[in-house]
Amino acid sequence: MNLLFLGTPDFAVPTLKALHASHHTVQAVVTQPDRPKGRGRAAQPPPVKEFAMAHGLDVLQPDKASAPDFVETLKPFQPDLIVVIAYGQLLKPNFLELPKHFCMNIHASILPKYRGAAPINWALINGETESGVTTMKIDPGLDSGDVLLIRKVRIGPDDTAQDLHDALAAAGAELALETIAQLDAGTLSSTPQNHDAATFARKLKKEDGFLYWNQPTQRLHDLVRGLNPWPGAYTFLNGQRLKLFRTETAPGTQTDEPGAVVRVTPYGIEVGTGDDRLILTGLQPEGKKKMSAQEFLAGHSVQIGDRFESAPHPINSK
Repeated sequence: MNLLFLGTPDFAVPTLKALHASHHTVQAVVTQPDRPKGRGRAAQPPPVKEFAMAHGLDVLQPDKASAPDFVETLKPFQPDLIVVIAYGQLLKPNFLELPKHFCMNIHASILPKYRGAAPINWALINGETESGVTTMKIDPGLDSGDVLLIRKVRIGPDDTAQDLHDALAAAGAELALETIAQLDAGTLSSTPQNHDAATFARKLKKEDGFLYWNQPTQRLHDLVRGLNPWPGAYTFLNGQRLKLFRTETAPGTQTDEPGAVVRVTPYGIEVGTGDDRLILTGLQPEGKKKMSAQEFLAGHSVQIGDRFESAPHPINSK
């Protein structure tokens, strides 16, 4: 089949790689414009563009994919199918009419659960034990089109958002090829979503990462997992902001108080919560690199009875 591909971040690269290596033809790659990043704020190409350029694929970077003039530039391609994964824009009807068959999206959840921008993070934050990828026909709504195929992926108890991201990116590439193969063979069917069962995974903000210590231990552990690597769960100790990227759960005692340090070892700092204890094993002081609890304790004094703050400070949300 002749394919147009739309995608932007790392998550989309395995699918583009699989399509490029297949017997199908990727006619062109559409991705977001280069954006300023880093301290120097120099414009950086998105990961999909880097892969496409390295493999000789034509790259198009419109501000709006559904802009009438850009849609006109795509019409001569006459694609059989348009494959979309983590592109970053809703596509309008004029764009959706381009391919012979339809526009197909690969979404990082088992639809209709976790429609929206951050399905990987919210699945972990909410303590799910299973996620997956869904291929679907794109309609003008937000991840609301008919479902084609689903592949489920188990979530481990200590998996982070990065772990699940990588697993789902690989599964998405495989499912995209399987979906296209069934379409090519004439055996692909679709199923309307149950919109009443839909849940939404809104875009994350830095403020979502604050740990309220009166919450249950498992809830705090899931928050740390779900926000690793970005935007990061955080707390404050002695007025200093401290990111947490690795934690474990442990039984508590009746005398434990939420936010209070109850035990300090080279392995981890044990803190009281709303029910048990959270062990802080991977930390990052503001402006410093990530470090183990042992490395952190070598340069910071933490005593039993010290308290992590229960209310967040204002932070830069950009």
